[in-house]
Parts: sequence; structure tokens; C-alpha cells
Amino acid sequence: MCGQALSKLGMGVFRRWQLPVFATALLFCLPALAAEAARIGYVDMKRLFDNAPQVVAAREALDQEFRPRNESLLADETRLERLARSLTERQDLDAEARFDLEREIRNLRRSIDRRREDLSEELRFRTNAEKKALEETVEVAVRQVAEQGGYDLVLTSPVAYVSRSIDITDRVLDWLEDDFLSQTSRNNR
Repeated sequence: MCGQALSKLGMGVFRRWQLPVFATALLFCLPALAAEAARIGYVDMKRLFDNAPQVVAAREALDQEFRPRNESLLADETRLERLARSLTERQDLDAEARFDLEREIRNLRRSIDRRREDLSEELRFRTNAEKKALEETVEVAVRQVAEQGGYDLVLTSPVAYVSRSIDITDRVLDWLEDDFLSQTSRNNR
């Protein structure tokens, strides 16, 4: 639209009053003309981090790494519940047996709390390390897809609205999947 208006103004011979009008129209239309030429893409980062094969593999690796310790904690929590129930149900315990059982419950509870905190801290540390490595891979993927697709600007979530026509998340996911498969095949050699 701006291009048509500019071409109509520029066709005739300039009179004294036409040059300022043309210059003003040009100033208002140049950003619109530049935006028409720009290619814009969008990447849904939440969907990317939910579905990228690298993320899924990292999640599974962390789960396998921390599952034995978590199961051990769960077993000790079950044992703690059993001991606490035994303490309340057994009225026939003498003072020394009751004291020993209370001490065992207290020590087990401390041990569980300490191990749970250690596990949580270590899991958080490992998750952050994996996330940082994955963020770098995702950044490379977005840049490669943008360069290959001739995009001038790629936005990431959160945004207020995105047209499906500029969403390149599937292309980035495809790139990540290809990269993951090539990494996996190299590691299996």
C-alpha cells in the first residue's frame, strides 16, 4: 500500500509542494516497506523443551541416575511409618523399649530428611547443568533453522499472539531430532 502511494507520488514531475509531501510520505512508509521485506519466525520454547529428543533423553538419564536413591528413600519412609505406627499401637512396651523405638524413629527421620535434601540439591544441580547444555543446543538449532530459512528475526515465547504461518517450532524440533540421531549413531560406533 505504501509502495503504491510512493510510486504514484514519484511518477510526476515534482513541483515545489510535491517534494515535501513525497519526503513526508517516504518517512512514514519506509518502516512499513522494511517490515514487508523482513522474514519473521517464532519458536515455542515450552513445546521445544517438552518434545526435543535431547530433553527427553536427559530426563530419562536423570531418572535412571536418581531412581535408586529415591526408591531407597521411599523404602525408609515406609519403614518410618511402620515404626511410628508400632509405637502408637504397642502399649505393652516398657519405658526403655519405648525410648529405644523413639530414638530409632528420630534418627531415621533425620537421616531421611538429610538424604532427601542432599538428593534434591544434587538433582537440582544436575538438572541445571543438563538444561544449560540443552539451551546451547537449542540456540544452535534455532540459529541454523533461521539461517537456512532466510529469517531476519526469530521470536521465542512468551508472546501475546503468534500466527501459525510464522511458527517454525516443528522445523527446529526436526533439526534437533536429526542432530540427536547423528549424535546417537556417532556414540554407538
